[in-house]
Amino acid sequence: MTSLRLAVPSKGRLKEQAEDFFRAAGFPIEPMGGARGYLARIPALPAIEVRLLSASEIAAGVIAGDIHAGISGEDLLREQAGDLERVAHLLAPLGFGRADLVVAAPVSWLDVETMADVDDVAARLEATTGRKLRVATKYVRSTRRFFTEEGVGHYRIVESAGATEGAPAAGVADLVVDITTTGATLKANGLKILNDGVILRSQAQLVASLGAAWGASALESLRALIDAFEARDGVRTSRFADFTAALNHTAA
Repeated sequence: MTSLRLAVPSKGRLKEQAEDFFRAAGFPIEPMGGARGYLARIPALPAIEVRLLSASEIAAGVIAGDIHAGISGEDLLREQAGDLERVAHLLAPLGFGRADLVVAAPVSWLDVETMADVDDVAARLEATTGRKLRVATKYVRSTRRFFTEEGVGHYRIVESAGATEGAPAAGVADLVVDITTTGATLKANGLKILNDGVILRSQAQLVASLGAAWGASALESLRALIDAFEARDGVRTSRFADFTAALNHTAA
């Protein structure tokens, strides 16, 4: 029988919050192999194989079908998948790991408050200088998708490898698309979030792969997890049924 391969964050605040979430549902996670190990177990559910990975690795593993289910940020999942609903199913928002993916422009751009304003500036910039507006971000796919939806053209992506919020001050970009929890770091770098510039209000999600090899044992373990989470919240939903319907649709 195929065990459920479940991935949870391996470090940081997200790790602590995920462990608290499982503990509250009656499924404490116990690491194996010491503090630096990459495997863990849930004593109450011995059929589950728990892997400790970074949130980014979890998103990639679920999308690729290497992991049955995991906890990762919705921002990472949507960035790594061109069409998330085709390859994965969001089972439940978990209420932690909250952050917004936003478009931010320099505070000094007094007349720029909306995405339409950005499009006007970008068009004028290219018409007068031949240069496209530079947008610094680590979220390339999400930025392109959002800018297309908003009808914004005349720009180019500057892929950020470091602190994205510092790109305009450093002269390597004109505005940024970045993740923020309070907006304080953006403000400290002389940036403002556009009025309609929130691309995604992200939080940690329990997500299941539609491309993994699901056997009866893995599905039963997933059902047990979902039932426990719902019992903790005192609600009954169709989360498991919705997932199996999506899985059957994908297989068809």
